[in-house]
Amino acid sequence: QVQLVESGGGLVQAGDSLRLSCAASGRTFANNAMGWFRQAPGKEREFVAVINWSGGTTYYADSVKGRFTISRDNAANTAYLQMNSLKPEDTAVYYCAADAAPGRMNPSAGAMAYWGKGTLVTVSS
Repeated sequence: QVQLVESGGGLVQAGDSLRLSCAASGRTFANNAMGWFRQAPGKEREFVAVINWSGGTTYYADSVKGRFTISRDNAANTAYLQMNSLKPEDTAVYYCAADAAPGRMNPSAGAMAYWGKGTLVTVSS
């Protein structure tokens, strides 16, 4: 059974940092892009960041560019999201996802075949 399990969420103050992890099991995603998405209360899910299979290419939403960094460790089958200078508007449930097809990097949620259950990040002002 393929699973993506996020961890690292919590309650922090504005300006603090958090590092989210996404541990995959059941299959390797070493050939697939992985991404992070988030959904704030009352809002639709939105794209945050995506990383290609090798980790050599990344793409970010404008709202997090310069503050968040996505990375991956294929040996550990794990992706990460380092979040710095957090703002109250970053408050959301953060979801990890893995692309359905190998080799490509598509920031669309529709391209993702596997999803975690999410981890809550709350940023107080």
